[in-house]
Amino acid sequence: MQIEPALLFSREEFAERLDAVRVEMRRRGIEVLLIDELEHLFYIAGWHASGSRYHACIVPVDGDPIMILRRLDEPGFLERTWLHDYVLCDDADDPIEVLARTLERNGWSRRRIGVETDSHYLPVQRYEAIKAALPKATFLDFASVLWELRLRKSPQEISYLALAASIVDRAMAEAVAAAGEGRTERDVAAVASAAFIRLGADTGRTGPITSGPRSGSLHGSLGGHRLAAGDILHMELVPTVNGYSARLMRPTVIGSPSKEQEETARTLIEIQDQQIAAMKPGAVARDVDRICRAQVLAAGLRDTYDNFTGYTLGYYGGAYWVPRTSDFTRAFLPTAEWVLEPGMCFHMYTGARGMAFSESVLVTERGAQRLTQLDRTLFVR
Repeated sequence: MQIEPALLFSREEFAERLDAVRVEMRRRGIEVLLIDELEHLFYIAGWHASGSRYHACIVPVDGDPIMILRRLDEPGFLERTWLHDYVLCDDADDPIEVLARTLERNGWSRRRIGVETDSHYLPVQRYEAIKAALPKATFLDFASVLWELRLRKSPQEISYLALAASIVDRAMAEAVAAAGEGRTERDVAAVASAAFIRLGADTGRTGPITSGPRSGSLHGSLGGHRLAAGDILHMELVPTVNGYSARLMRPTVIGSPSKEQEETARTLIEIQDQQIAAMKPGAVARDVDRICRAQVLAAGLRDTYDNFTGYTLGYYGGAYWVPRTSDFTRAFLPTAEWVLEPGMCFHMYTGARGMAFSESVLVTERGAQRLTQLDRTLFVR
């Protein structure tokens, strides 16, 4: 019995995405496109597996796309994809040879073929193998196109981001409540992870949780530090819903906060509130960045400000199957000339003196909308 796929988006939305890709193919004179970046396979086909074995989607400028995938992954593919045509690879097969044979069989082996030269799954050795297997083809660059198309989120994508944001709000509140003198980072992480699973996130992967002397390490690994009075507990929780990630940072002081800690937190929140309020359509990213970066430095909270103040949120493939856990297609820097548009979503963050605050923010026609809604405060346990 054939099972109807459980599509995460309507067939109409997938068709619109494919049409947008083909507009750019025609503009560049590309007759056939190879898509192998996992996030883009999801965007176009509705599915991807891990990158342990090569798989790709062949997109002709006219006609149905064809997926090349591992036979072991066929059931998962059929559960999620809207595509009809696919070719299976046994584990003993060379996926590049299967790809070349498929192109030859469809009369595409001598065509102008587009490749995602910025794909994380097209290392030099693999690209050279594809070119060697298709000596009569002409290869053209298709870098950045799909990254750009994915910047403006559809209503369905926003609904997944909003659900992830509601999960992270609740999970953060539960994790903060579990903190206290004598508890460990792992105790708190266990509560956050369990909340993710219970509330409907894809996995229990929490994100960075550090404390005490390591609280300023925003990307530190989970440790066994036992919380003591005066410690700061840093948490960045990053649940995903159907691969779409919302993110939230909050600091928690164990015991009574010092006056410096209270003042630092209050100042960071006030500055970031101003920055978020400036995130309107048409705003230039460097101007939005300056609001936070310049004021934090002017307040003497940091000697230098070397990191972004925000970056793109969206689909991360569950984070554990991709070689990156953040999307910097758009990032807030002093040199950033790009312009904010409705439908863009960002993780906005700032920090100093061992504590950090962040929000998941959607740009709408009317201005910024915080998807994360947890109280913006320095928590105390």
